[in-house]
Amino acid sequence: MMRLTAGEWLGAPARRVLVFGMSGLGKTHVAGMLRAAGGWFHYSVDYRIGTRYMGEHITDNFKREAMKVPFLRELLLTDSVHIGSNITFENLAPLSTYLGKPGDPARGGLSLTEYRRRQDQHREAEIAALLDAPRFMARASEIYGYDHFICDSGGSICEVVDPDDPADPVLGALAAEMLLVWIEGSEAHTDELIRRFDRAPKPMYYRPDFLMRAWADYGAETGLSEAKVDPDAFVRWTYARALAHRQPLYAAMARNWGVSVRAEDVAQVRTPGDFTALIARALEDAAPRA
Repeated sequence: MMRLTAGEWLGAPARRVLVFGMSGLGKTHVAGMLRAAGGWFHYSVDYRIGTRYMGEHITDNFKREAMKVPFLRELLLTDSVHIGSNITFENLAPLSTYLGKPGDPARGGLSLTEYRRRQDQHREAEIAALLDAPRFMARASEIYGYDHFICDSGGSICEVVDPDDPADPVLGALAAEMLLVWIEGSEAHTDELIRRFDRAPKPMYYRPDFLMRAWADYGAETGLSEAKVDPDAFVRWTYARALAHRQPLYAAMARNWGVSVRAEDVAQVRTPGDFTALIARALEDAAPRA
């Protein structure tokens, strides 16, 4: 799919796409629009992570908290209540809540050991969910009759692949079946994402080496011990660094494995036809010049 020409894309009877980039730049928006318009199957990697691969971890965490409340403890021990995760494509809070933030337990923080354990769980789950996408693409066509397929990847896809390795197993499997499309934000988008994150800091997945450097640098800068770190303050401090860390990884994914479109152009997409035309222009721009 990554070697398609614009003409081949426009004439294809079945279009298969994976969109990637930072959360908040339009991946789920455009995927939801295509699904609602009909003819497109929407596969959400984060939803698959939170249901198939981490659903039990998430529910068990709910139950641990409920067992601390005497009233709920009695009901759980007698199987009188059911506790589950109501995760949706638009509401991934159960997954992010489980992932958590490191720091002071009195402020909702996790020990660094537990936090890293959950990070490792997320990495394994994300790789598995990404590798499931081609199978869901086949199911969408064979069972439900969908011609077109969009894979809505998580913002951390770049953390679980090596975009400069031509033999990367995850990217190789995905690019063999789908056109990989980076939704690239501008500096203004980055500033807005940082402002938005500062208002409501959310858990994220980080590569282990990046996480440990950030944790060490934050400790050196603040002089705080693990148990004194404000979890929200740490993830706020880390967010802009995470954006800067991810940008070249996304760029390498687009350069070596797919194409890129601008987030401001994605924001103007209203119909499947708009989306098809936008990707055609991206393929034209990426085509080698004679």
